Amino acid sequence: MELACLDLEGVLIPEIWIGFAEKTGIDSLRATTRDIPDYDELMQQRLRILKEHRLGLPDIQEVIATMAPLEGALDFVEWVKERFQLIILSDTFYEFSQPLMRQLNFPTLFCHRLVADESGTIVDYKLRQKDPKRQCVIAFHGLNFRVIAAGDSYNDTTMLSEADAGILFRAPDNVVSEFPHFPSVSSYDELRLEFIKASNRGLIL
Repeated sequence: MELACLDLEGVLIPEIWIGFAEKTGIDSLRATTRDIPDYDELMQQRLRILKEHRLGLPDIQEVIATMAPLEGALDFVEWVKERFQLIILSDTFYEFSQPLMRQLNFPTLFCHRLVADESGTIVDYKLRQKDPKRQCVIAFHGLNFRVIAAGDSYNDTTMLSEADAGILFRAPDNVVSEFPHFPSVSSYDELRLEFIKASNRGLIL
């Protein structure tokens, strides 16, 4: 049996922190794992900025409520679900994800948790585990699943390496150049073709 493992932000939905940065005008919140590979460093930077500007979880959730999946993402999700077992592996947070996951018809999501106080100030975050995307693929292999994975950022590359087949989707040039052994595509039609090529079951569009 084959599993499809997809990153969420940048692959199926817009980057939440970039959307929030655009809404607030705080350019320093635009940084993502495309820019800063160390996730803890990135999150500590985000928490400092939020504290400086007195912004909390409700402020971010208000922006998320206005967001929609990327054009074509829902059709792609439905296409994948007809042909594979689909798992979304993301470094987002459950406190962010529900409005957008609802618009994708709630595929299974593994991600992290935020810790907020009574005022809504985000005081910490809790990773499900270290290098969680790669660890998930290792666990799926232990269950005798074959894994095809797609992502766009530095934090996806260990998942792609661990998978039986890894694909970069709309990745920035710096990621593509550092990981040239992964096929790199920019449209959902191209991504479908890469999944078909990677599958060992003779799939067709």
